[in-house]
Amino acid sequence: MKRTNFIIMLLFFVTSSIQISVSQTTITVDVKKPGSPIQSTMYGIFFEDINYGADGGLYAEMIKNRSFEFPQSLLGWSTFGNVEVRTDGAPFDNNPHYVRLSYAGHDEKHTGMDNEGFFGISVKQNADYRFSVWARIPQSSTSESFRVEFVDENSNILASEKIAVNSKEWKKYQVIIKSKKLEPKARLRIFLMSKKSIDMEHVSLFPVDTWKSRENGLRSDLAQALYDLQPGVFRFPGGCIVEGTDLSDRYQWKNSVGPVENRKLNLNRWQYTFPYRFFPDYYQSYGMGFYEFFQLSEDIGAEPLPVISCGLSCQFQNHSDNAHVAVCDLQPYIQDALDLIEFANGDLTTKWGKLRADMGHPAPFNMKLLAVGNEQWGSLYPERLEPFIKAIRAKYPTVQIIGSSGPGSEGKDFEYLWPEMKRLKVDLVDEHFYRPEKWFLDGAARYDNYDRKGPKVFAGEYACHPKNRKNNFESALSEAAFMTGFERNADIVHMCTYAPLFAHVQGWQWRPDLIWFDNMRSVKSINYYVQQLYGMHVGTNVLKTLSNKTPLTGQDGIYASSAIDKVKNEIYLKIANTSNEVKKVNYTFNGLKKGERKGTHTILKSDNLDIENTLENPFAVIPVTSEIKVSDNVFSVELAAKSFNLYVIKQ
Repeated sequence: MKRTNFIIMLLFFVTSSIQISVSQTTITVDVKKPGSPIQSTMYGIFFEDINYGADGGLYAEMIKNRSFEFPQSLLGWSTFGNVEVRTDGAPFDNNPHYVRLSYAGHDEKHTGMDNEGFFGISVKQNADYRFSVWARIPQSSTSESFRVEFVDENSNILASEKIAVNSKEWKKYQVIIKSKKLEPKARLRIFLMSKKSIDMEHVSLFPVDTWKSRENGLRSDLAQALYDLQPGVFRFPGGCIVEGTDLSDRYQWKNSVGPVENRKLNLNRWQYTFPYRFFPDYYQSYGMGFYEFFQLSEDIGAEPLPVISCGLSCQFQNHSDNAHVAVCDLQPYIQDALDLIEFANGDLTTKWGKLRADMGHPAPFNMKLLAVGNEQWGSLYPERLEPFIKAIRAKYPTVQIIGSSGPGSEGKDFEYLWPEMKRLKVDLVDEHFYRPEKWFLDGAARYDNYDRKGPKVFAGEYACHPKNRKNNFESALSEAAFMTGFERNADIVHMCTYAPLFAHVQGWQWRPDLIWFDNMRSVKSINYYVQQLYGMHVGTNVLKTLSNKTPLTGQDGIYASSAIDKVKNEIYLKIANTSNEVKKVNYTFNGLKKGERKGTHTILKSDNLDIENTLENPFAVIPVTSEIKVSDNVFSVELAAKSFNLYVIKQ
């Protein structure tokens, strides 16, 4: 072979390899004919009290076992001197226990108690904390006093305030306490200063800086993170905790409303579900109850979506019909559902509407959605769901009812329940899937061929679960690719919510989770940013997005969908490149007028699929946004390998 010919052939192969490594995809977006409406509820959030998501997490109370109602009455407390737990004459009937602090018997001895909080009590330097307690003097006296202190791990005093108790009747006392320095693992100490006894109940500590500055408030950084997602729907109070291991442990919304001091403690089934992550001090104080859930929904602009028990305890944990309520005995459960709607929407002349008003919200919460049951399956579920539907439709015909397709994304239970949900004419069917990366990548076309005449879809719990159960970049990219299928099928998919929402780094039972935190800091996972990019760019209508007349559901590693916002006059292009190569994409817009337009490009990318955002490195992978220009109706881009991209184009 001559040298010249060899060089020509070599150049040919080099050129060919370059062309192969930067392959091209042509995408047509039909702007002229906007498609199906996209529901404002499309992207939302789901809260369950798992991983210390409520007490010790979003709910800003810092005292563990504040009313001494844990089965071990002083769990979370260390006492010294003369401390007695009593139940006679307590101020709150649902919380009958209180403590009596009495003279230690010698002037040089002391009586008091320390609270450990949730994995410690974290206090910031010069920040204000509101201590409160219900107290009384049980003996004849004009005034007795005690000190409340922050102490560090070595018992050094960080702050101290004196409180005088001046009544034989139970009264609420409070004081603002401020630490001299930052201390991640402080304790709260109560120190009796008198020789006569003081009774105490509902010992409480909140940062003054709560979300919306509410006294029974939420942790500011965690609530703000929810607001920043711009969710359209908020599902609460959980999944499995709604069922309970036993029906006695199920979440009962009526126990979670009314004065916070009189809300009844409930066992949390996540305390013991995983023995390798066992937390014997994990209970539900109900301090963040249904009123607070509705209030938070309103604060963050999301439609409230309560989940209620259908009379079935957790079927994973119970294999006998005796563990469930018989169909003929369901009336109290059905009445709870009707009363909940009245609590949310009733006027001031109704019993439960008046309670809502008395709690501080005279206006209705305007609840439109209600889920009956969680991950139930088999014939036990539809035969219990049916009487709920009949009763709710009769009294509240505009409330949309959500049924379940069981605990899995396919299989016999799933295949049995979907026809049953159609027969019962529920409005939406709740699908749950916690699956590996490949399932998500292979499933982008999942909803393309769903029956358009039946109920709509609510993907109520989903998350990509890699083998190491991390919130790594690969899981986030897989979810981003899959979610193009949600958007493309917005005529059938009306809502979706990632799960779980929160996890304490020291107290988790389940992972991955959307937002991680310790007592002082929080970090948004890479998965969070995927949810946020979708939630902030919902649009009003789907735009048909095709390549070779076919939706992009993984061909050559590309996943794409598009939407238009008729109100903002913006076009949203969402496109994921899951391959290891740079991809050139040529967009053509049918129906877009000629002229130069401004826009932005936001990208999430990483060369390390296993990387994750952590408390120590919270910004390892975050969205990066830059400005772009689009000329006429043609737009060419190069997609980085392993990247999720959002293009916002002004019309």
